[in-house]
Amino acid sequence: MKTSKELIELLSLKDIGNNTFSGNSVTVGSPNVFGGQVLAQALNAAYKTVSKNRFVNSLHAYFLEAGNLTTPIHYNVATMRNGGSFSTRRVTATQDDKTIFILAASFHKKEEGFEHQKEINTHIKQPEELLSWDDMLHQFGDFLPKSLKNFLSIERPIEFKPVQIPNPLEPENLPAKEEIWFKLKGNASDISLSMKHQILIYISDYNVLNAAFNPNAKEYNFSNTQTASLDHSMWFFRDFDFDDWMLFSTESPNVYGARGLAKGNVFTRDGKLIASFAQEGLMRPKNNN
Repeated sequence: MKTSKELIELLSLKDIGNNTFSGNSVTVGSPNVFGGQVLAQALNAAYKTVSKNRFVNSLHAYFLEAGNLTTPIHYNVATMRNGGSFSTRRVTATQDDKTIFILAASFHKKEEGFEHQKEINTHIKQPEELLSWDDMLHQFGDFLPKSLKNFLSIERPIEFKPVQIPNPLEPENLPAKEEIWFKLKGNASDISLSMKHQILIYISDYNVLNAAFNPNAKEYNFSNTQTASLDHSMWFFRDFDFDDWMLFSTESPNVYGARGLAKGNVFTRDGKLIASFAQEGLMRPKNNN
């Protein structure tokens, strides 16, 4: 999967009747289904059951079981409410009759109202000054740990440029935050707002727990720690386009009891706040299993 077109094809589900939709999976380097894919496909299913003039304003999801990459995922949508301004949907994702994921999503018709927003950090390097994941692979691939090299070698429809790149050979404890620029590969024009929401929730599951790992980077990393997304929430604010770089800005207020919490915001390059997110993830040292 190399381009935004292929990503849109992955997220666009097949209607198999009775408010149930079917989708396939593509690996992002993990032996299990990528959580962002399940989030986005579930949102795609929910969108198929609401009026065209309503758009997701928030969603809350729980990951219950690891998904199998080789088996189609079925998404069943239940209509919880259709009000004058809001619609609510519940989506249950199953594989082989086993529930692997649940999602609740709210959709809102466009309205005018008061406005304010958090400001973007203007004291960070711009994308042109930074290395992408592809750049890191090409320049340092021979020196990277095998697991990291294999992960970076996976073809993706998104380009990522971290503002700060830790040295995997000499890890240091860092502040509990992470800022990373991202951009779609390929033609990103003429994408509907509903599909932009689906793509954004897909991307939001990348990198999100890095902020939680940073303060303990000397002791723990992804090779000696069992990690998994436990839940994921996102709130959508303003319309946007994927025609330029955007910024994920994440912080982690707490890690304790083998769980880490991360939360943050998504900005356009010119500083427009388009979404906020939060995720709790499993961070279990393998020697404690």
